[in-house]
Amino acid sequence: MLNQSDVLYTQEMIDKRHLDIRTITMGINLLDCMDTDPERCCRKIYEKVTRCAKDLVKTGEDIEREFGIPIVNKRVSVTPIALAASACKTDSYVPMAQTLDAAAKTLGINFIGGFSALVQKGCTPSDWKLIRSIPEAMACTERVCASVNVGSTKAGINMDAVAEMGRIVRQTAELTRNDQGLGCAKLVVFANAVEDNPFMAGAFHGVGEADCVINVGVSGPGVVYHALQSVKGASFDVVAETVKRTAFQVTRMGQIVGQEASARLGVPFGIVDLSLAPTPATGDSVARILEEMGLEVCGTHGTTAALALLNDAVKKGGVMASNHVGGLSGAFIPVSEDEGMIAAAESGTLTLAKLEAMTCVCSVGLDMIAVPGDTPAETISAIIADEAAIGMINSKTTAVRIIPAPGMQVGDRVEMGGLLGSAPVMPVHRESSALFVARGGRIPAPIQSLKN
Repeated sequence: MLNQSDVLYTQEMIDKRHLDIRTITMGINLLDCMDTDPERCCRKIYEKVTRCAKDLVKTGEDIEREFGIPIVNKRVSVTPIALAASACKTDSYVPMAQTLDAAAKTLGINFIGGFSALVQKGCTPSDWKLIRSIPEAMACTERVCASVNVGSTKAGINMDAVAEMGRIVRQTAELTRNDQGLGCAKLVVFANAVEDNPFMAGAFHGVGEADCVINVGVSGPGVVYHALQSVKGASFDVVAETVKRTAFQVTRMGQIVGQEASARLGVPFGIVDLSLAPTPATGDSVARILEEMGLEVCGTHGTTAALALLNDAVKKGGVMASNHVGGLSGAFIPVSEDEGMIAAAESGTLTLAKLEAMTCVCSVGLDMIAVPGDTPAETISAIIADEAAIGMINSKTTAVRIIPAPGMQVGDRVEMGGLLGSAPVMPVHRESSALFVARGGRIPAPIQSLKN
């Protein structure tokens, strides 16, 4: 049960340092909604999602009000629709996306994740239907998020899917042109996707999960930044220890809230994802944490080392605060959602190449990156392949959420508002990757038995 003293212990961080619960996400299994008839399948999906999550928002608001802990988002993730709808006799899964959107509106949540496919080793007909439905689905819904897992450490990289996803991203941008390509902000391409991620846009409910489960995503870059201000000039040993202690406090709050939500909803508690998730608000930036370590601007030499320390210390501190740490857990570096990253990108210090290097040591990958609208699909596919290779070789989750902003060029800015923020359009290499992407097939998985 919720411990009052634990809540009071973190009250100052909540009031002054942007600490919050970023999301309570309910994962819901939809495999029992399978049906050959698309209309019946959609009806079953709507009924199960709205039944299981009917008290989610109210419960979150009650906990928030009673204990003064901000819970920014209440969300739902579902079984990948490529699996849940695989029996349907239909050529498009857009109706399933519209059903999820309707359920999300009924529940009063801002996002629902799981319009997804897992194709790291190959694509079924259902997977192709899902992938090719993504552009229209993102254009005709407001709250549905899509993801596709194209690679893993054990399976390698499905380059046929990678090639197609480059085209899908471009099509999604074009179909949401009037919103500056906003549909792409709801689409993630993964390698080594996890089954219990509470964060959007990549959340889906894995097949190894319980029928219904509560996962919690915490935040807290502002808390870590404030803590490091008290150890200016100290050694990196002191920096790491300070981050660890702070991460413990942040994660403990997530553990308490998750357990309370689980008890009130009568749903098993899954995990706490202890990722540092920034926002566009001043003082809530991962970039500013790295600069507090001594970097003049995020992206300059030393940034990757600083981020490696931060990511590791966050995990070490967090695991002591919860029996069940999962999801992605670490430090996110979404450009548009971090005011420090935005400033560094606009100054030219933080480049796409440097961001790629940083993804080797942090959670996820190239996140909320805006590029010129005329960027070829093959270039986008090659960017996805590079990031998937980092995940595959390093046995970590990586992802690409990229926005080829229609009609925009380097120096322009994509305005998305809210937690999605604004993204400066960053340059990409103009040299072609088309022949590389056109090869297709699979990039083999790395050898495991002789790894050292």
